[in-house]
Amino acid sequence: MAIIEVDNLVKRYGDHTAVNGVGFAVEPGEIFGILGPNGAGKTTTVECIEGLRTPDGGTVRVCGIDPRHDTGELRQLLGAQLQQSDLPDKIEVGEAMELYSSFYRDPADWRALLDLLDLTDKIGTQFRRLSGGQKQRLSIALALIGNPKVAVLDELTTGLDPQARRDAWELIELVRDRGVTILLVTHFMEEAERLCDRLAVIDSGRVVAVDTPSGLVSSVDDRQRIRFRPSAPLDHAVLAAIPEVASVERAGDRLVVTGTGNLLLAVTTVLARHRVVAADLRVEQASLDDAFVALTGRPIDS
Repeated sequence: MAIIEVDNLVKRYGDHTAVNGVGFAVEPGEIFGILGPNGAGKTTTVECIEGLRTPDGGTVRVCGIDPRHDTGELRQLLGAQLQQSDLPDKIEVGEAMELYSSFYRDPADWRALLDLLDLTDKIGTQFRRLSGGQKQRLSIALALIGNPKVAVLDELTTGLDPQARRDAWELIELVRDRGVTILLVTHFMEEAERLCDRLAVIDSGRVVAVDTPSGLVSSVDDRQRIRFRPSAPLDHAVLAAIPEVASVERAGDRLVVTGTGNLLLAVTTVLARHRVVAADLRVEQASLDDAFVALTGRPIDS
């Protein structure tokens, strides 16, 4: 049974329809991503799931609960890290954790959470003194303080440097390993590919595809390309005869072999049989960026 169910969700602001018939289901234990450019309707969708906005149409269920009618129970089951989640400048980390802990009937041990997220030494530090990465870790801790079944993380790593972003990714995987289902809103392709079990691609308020990252990529282009410089002359026909190979072309002193399936193994096996070494070998295939462009007709940052 799905832990989150969204069916034909509609949300309007005046004459503008921000979310137009969005639907997807999230299974327990998943990291489920909502991927799309800024303004696509991602945040409005999750705000309807969180009970922060009232839909104009469609239905939402979280653990069987309608967010519009039982917000109190929803708060006990769902933890949220919002896109804008600043705390008062002078509140200390420990004070924030103790305050948020008081909102729940069965809170987690907040000191253990700080230890888990490497924030124990910041317990007496004011929020304004924290680095960007530390603030993000604190926001995760606050989202988990109620022992939720579901955590919503909205653009968690926006504004972080590359190392802090990767640290945050490790924390998200750690949270999932603790049994929490995660709904991750992002516009970072690398983040979606690294973390998400499945993705809903949203563009202009509509879901254009739902699949695994690899499934999205293979649905638009499952071809691979192998580029290498052969150590000795090689008849193209030898490679063209391989079942996995679609074409063989020369680009300067390199060969470009295009195909599908286990192309790399098939090509290197034949090269070894002919005693040819593939120097400077590179494997290229379609990316999630390519899939997004194919599905929406434009890059995510356009």
